[in-house]
Amino acid sequence: MSEACEFNPVTDMYGTDVFTDEVMRSTLPKAVYKQLKKTMQDGTPLELGVADVVATAMKDWAISRGATHFCHWFQPMTGGTAEKHDSFISPTSGGRVLMEFSGKELSQGEPDASSFPSGGLRATFEARGYTAWDCTSPVFVKGNGDNKTLFVPSAFCSYTGEALDKKTPLLRSMEAIDKAAIRMLRILGNSMSTKVTATLGAEQEYFLVDEEFVERRLDLLLAQRTLFGAPSPRGQEMDDHYFGALNCRVGSFMAALNKKLWSLGISAKTQHNEVSPAQYEIAPIFDTVNVGVDRNHLTMEAISTVAREHGFYALLHEKPFAGVNGSGKHNNWSIGTDDGINLLEPGETPHENMQFLVFLFAIIRAVDKYSEVLRASVAHAGNDHRLGANEAPPAIISIFLGDQLNDIVEQIKAGGAKSSKRGGTIELGVSTLPPLPKDCTDRNRTSPFAFTGNKFEFRMAGSSQSLSGPNFVLNGAVAEVLTEMADVLEGASGAELNTRVQDLLKSYAVEHGKIIFNGDNYTAEWHAEAAKRGLSNLRNTPEAIDIICDAKNVAMLEGQKILSAGELKARQEILFEQYAMLINIEAKTSVQMAKRQIIPAVTEATTALASSVAAVSAAGVEPTAQAALLAKTNSLLAAVASDVEVLEAAIAKAGAIDEPREASFAFLNDVIPAMTALRADVDALEVIVDEDVWPLPTYADMLFRR
Repeated sequence: MSEACEFNPVTDMYGTDVFTDEVMRSTLPKAVYKQLKKTMQDGTPLELGVADVVATAMKDWAISRGATHFCHWFQPMTGGTAEKHDSFISPTSGGRVLMEFSGKELSQGEPDASSFPSGGLRATFEARGYTAWDCTSPVFVKGNGDNKTLFVPSAFCSYTGEALDKKTPLLRSMEAIDKAAIRMLRILGNSMSTKVTATLGAEQEYFLVDEEFVERRLDLLLAQRTLFGAPSPRGQEMDDHYFGALNCRVGSFMAALNKKLWSLGISAKTQHNEVSPAQYEIAPIFDTVNVGVDRNHLTMEAISTVAREHGFYALLHEKPFAGVNGSGKHNNWSIGTDDGINLLEPGETPHENMQFLVFLFAIIRAVDKYSEVLRASVAHAGNDHRLGANEAPPAIISIFLGDQLNDIVEQIKAGGAKSSKRGGTIELGVSTLPPLPKDCTDRNRTSPFAFTGNKFEFRMAGSSQSLSGPNFVLNGAVAEVLTEMADVLEGASGAELNTRVQDLLKSYAVEHGKIIFNGDNYTAEWHAEAAKRGLSNLRNTPEAIDIICDAKNVAMLEGQKILSAGELKARQEILFEQYAMLINIEAKTSVQMAKRQIIPAVTEATTALASSVAAVSAAGVEPTAQAALLAKTNSLLAAVASDVEVLEAAIAKAGAIDEPREASFAFLNDVIPAMTALRADVDALEVIVDEDVWPLPTYADMLFRR
């Protein structure tokens, strides 16, 4: 059969591996379906008898899709996902088996919690943990090789009830922002909306490198980034890769990736070449924030597995290659009601839209007041290569509002907004081209937190990171400020309410104007200006992690019932430990590559050069060039050997520190500089050693060969 005949239209393919609402309607009794929907929408408990019926329907549907197992799929503090598969089989007395799945198995699992990071919340010998079904995120069937399993999205907690995962605080934050936003809407006169939900659209950047090159590089296998590598003669300076025509192999990969994602109900919408050679991006349509986070994890997994099927290796690290753009994950966030109101939609006259302005100023205050913990939510060893480095965004949190909203803020600061700037049209001067409606404001691609029409784009998250952290911090911070505002505004109506709102917004415009910046965030001038404004600049991960447990952050997260002080302290400890472990892996990999690959290869090269010098001298000719090259190569080889000794000593010193915070700063201040020095000398050798001798694929190979 031809490929064209085998192709299924997207509409037929979409969501076929998901236990969708349509499947629920067709497989569940009407009363059970209504009860399940009520649980999903209102959080009412699901009775065990109802759960049994739902579980049986799920099991029958999953088996029809080829599944033999089920698992509770959760997000431990490793930053990835976890799954323990159990088969549906249940032995009978006759030596046969039945395929069974109970409501209890659906609702609750009991994985071993002892081997997951807990930050001291659990002792190693205390093993019991629980997973709880997140019924608001769709159940799905996914295959790994010939194995097919029913995946049940779940939260994960300890025996004593503390959150051990990234999803639980996210779900708590969703309840917090719902409660606070509904309270505010009632104050503003909205009596119809009954639920407010945060939404997420996660743009995902990644690199594709030929598998054969990665197999020859221990750094890419173990650390997901190149620890050595001289710049390619050509990088991204021609700007020709961005939005360029897709390579045929890459196009085939993207087609397969889309089909996999679409079958899982993931609305993969946009795909294109990114700025750096070998770099790409995929973006979905918005989902409810917890569903968006789940599906981003699935997207990252699918990118990796489909890449291997096409002879590629996907690199999700924030900076796999020095000297070219790294990869981020833009967190497009908004809030809306169950009856279709986007609370961040300005309308035609935003200066008159009290509802929009209240929520806008709540976000401005939240981002300014809790900027440091928002920065800490994206702190990661890999992300340090982007934030505060030579590409966007910097480590300084600021907000881009655009000309229209910035003008309104300035008017409010001066006493009251009376107008809104208009966009107009763009005439291109070609009769066959239509006039283009012009937005009322431009975009700012350098801003960490930018308003983009009816949502905010938080651009600081790294490509490998879970988006649970930044979203539960953002949800919690906005909920906290909405609660503050409601305390001031509640009880007022009519003219008095309008006066209170105007006074409150004016005070916020004055107090938090420092966080608003519409210019180029990359410039040295902005960094100096930000310092004058008193904006925080947490340049690296240990510095950012260090502020997590500051009193105001604890008060906000505890007050909104997102994380207790103990849970937050545990997360801080885990993050310190993970940073130290990641740098330790990179450093030890650098040492091993230098000792077992670089030094032997360069020793071979110097031996050959010495023989060349001797042979030329024996022929009665002065070996000027050969001798100079030998001297330079030998000098760099000696430097590399010395660098290795320094790095090994730094690793040993930092590794001997038991206290996580102290260890992380030792790896930052001692180990990373030693790694950097070793890399500089190795990269200098790469450009002078014979390519037939050099043991590693080069940047030119990896970025340009397909």
